[in-house]
Amino acid sequence: MHAVFLDKKTFNSSSSTESINKQVNQLVCFDTTAPNKIIERCINADIIITNKVILSEKILNQLPQLKLICIAATGTNNVDLKAASRLNIAVTNVAGYAKQSVAQYVFAQILEYYNQTTHHHKNVENGLWPESDTFCVLGNPITEIANKTLGIIGYGDLGSSVEKIALAFGMKILIAERNDAKHIRESRHSFEYVCKHADIISLHCPHVPSTEHLINAHSLALMKPSAMLINTARGAIIDNSALLDALNNKIIAYAVLDVLDCEPPPPNHMLLSNQPENLKVTAHIAWASNEAQSRLLDLVAQNIKAFINNKPVNRVD
Repeated sequence: MHAVFLDKKTFNSSSSTESINKQVNQLVCFDTTAPNKIIERCINADIIITNKVILSEKILNQLPQLKLICIAATGTNNVDLKAASRLNIAVTNVAGYAKQSVAQYVFAQILEYYNQTTHHHKNVENGLWPESDTFCVLGNPITEIANKTLGIIGYGDLGSSVEKIALAFGMKILIAERNDAKHIRESRHSFEYVCKHADIISLHCPHVPSTEHLINAHSLALMKPSAMLINTARGAIIDNSALLDALNNKIIAYAVLDVLDCEPPPPNHMLLSNQPENLKVTAHIAWASNEAQSRLLDLVAQNIKAFINNKPVNRVD
């Protein structure tokens, strides 16, 4: 089996592909791959590994030797699954590898916001402590997260991992029902109820038609003026204009985004060029702990092994 990894640069340079190497005769890795290079690089490939490189029907039609596409992520929107199925190309994805990493990121942001650790460090850097006439410099208020209400929108592996940590901190949990659901399942609450009552809302739902701009002017207006919003899911779940307006007008207090609707974003992206003080943006790194990257690559190797042994797992085609 000849395998090609089209965008290895989406992983740390230190991330090992050893487990994948053991499953194939040859593995060729490219840092990135432009659309016009895919055919040239994959014409003799039995297996393609892609994180975000798009494999369209037009491209797949030109790769007669291709037998397996391994998506090195959970989302499958970069591969034309219908075309793959028609061409008898198996497609697999991976899931569950980043639940610890994403949950840790969510609480890193929550604790930074409620503990104001950067602010208090800056106070010492700026020489305020030696000048204090008491033993401490209080600065910005510190707020306990115990008894705060965390709203979780999207209750899969990631949402449930966030819940476990929240419970350890003594937080209250509201799990949102799907916004388009006709019935509310036991132990869940309507999307609107969660928006109204949560102190912190953490997004973990997929980007599908029903969640496009789920967070919009209406849902933001339902939230508390003190609410914190965290998005580690997909950027298009949020209406950018509505969020910017909500932050500028203090409709909500704070937002943390690890994802945007276009990645990488253009320099003039409205949430970067007009970024208010109560918005923090990071570059899609919540998933990317060293351990999560290692687990992900090992899962890709397991998918390849299962396919070769005719015992397919994680099939999405």
